[in-house]
Amino acid sequence: MKRMNMLSLGLITLWLMALTLTACGGNPPTSQQAAPAAGTSTSTPAKGLKDVKVVLDWTPNTNHTGLYVAKDKGFYEKAGLNVQIVQPGSGGADQMVASNAAPFGISYQEGVTQARIQGVPLVSIAAVIQHNTSGFAAPIDRGIKSPKDFEGKSYGGWGSPVEEAVMKSIMDSDQGDVSKVKIVNMGNADYFTAVKRDIDFAWIFYAWTGIEAKLRGEPLDMLYVKDYSKSLDYYTPVIVSNEQTIKNDPDLVKAFMDATAQGYEYTIAHPEEAADILSKAVPELDKKLVLASQKWLSPRYQDDAAQWGVQKAEVWKNYSDWMYERKLLSKPLEVDKAFTNDFLPKR
Repeated sequence: MKRMNMLSLGLITLWLMALTLTACGGNPPTSQQAAPAAGTSTSTPAKGLKDVKVVLDWTPNTNHTGLYVAKDKGFYEKAGLNVQIVQPGSGGADQMVASNAAPFGISYQEGVTQARIQGVPLVSIAAVIQHNTSGFAAPIDRGIKSPKDFEGKSYGGWGSPVEEAVMKSIMDSDQGDVSKVKIVNMGNADYFTAVKRDIDFAWIFYAWTGIEAKLRGEPLDMLYVKDYSKSLDYYTPVIVSNEQTIKNDPDLVKAFMDATAQGYEYTIAHPEEAADILSKAVPELDKKLVLASQKWLSPRYQDDAAQWGVQKAEVWKNYSDWMYERKLLSKPLEVDKAFTNDFLPKR
């Protein structure tokens, strides 16, 4: 949980190689490669229910609350599904979904984009959060009020080329020079340890680390990347499936998305109850953090969209074009194949 899904983004290059192999006929991961997430029952399902796995991107957190609510409230059961929420194996959620070891998982637009370029058959079927809530954060005593203030400071990251590209993009808009930033690999250190030890700022998701900083009484300056470039207002996280499942079992995808949408819609309307459901399902989480995070995040799941989960082609195109222009992709993305709104319930 320390660095949540930001750390997993740094693994994209590694698992893309494995994904390509499995997509071309390799053996899918075994069941031993994924463990049930906390709060998920492994008991025998009621007669007539279809067993379904959904793989998380990381340890359970408020990005996932809608899944736990859909399970707790019986929305999946009413849809004929016995859903098991599992944590990713060593290859990650995307590899498991792409190789059809699980039909559904939690991913990110950037991960799906890079996978599609490699010929990996991932498809995003819903945006969990409508706008990008990530950004660069620093304790207020570091004096980082704008991207230009990154100059002369130490940034703690995970060694992905996209980090420097994003930093350069927003610094350019503020006449800053990214070459004047010292980039340090944080490894597995969490944000709070790292900023006390050897860095000045890091890339975080405000809904978790930012809220935790507030609860700790450690105020920070937060520069959301979306505020500096329309191209960086991408979907993170997203729910993914694979082309095989979509083609061969569209009724399963529809049933899963109907129930999942109900879960997130309930979470939007009842953040405190939803937080309690997540805390009971995953008791090792800090209950105060879950509640505060949920109150902040619930209105942002749907935000200004017509309904929860909707994705726009322009968002996929803007970000993939930005990646291609910065040589983070070897070719342009076929946007219409990367995502679909077809399985969202009609509202």
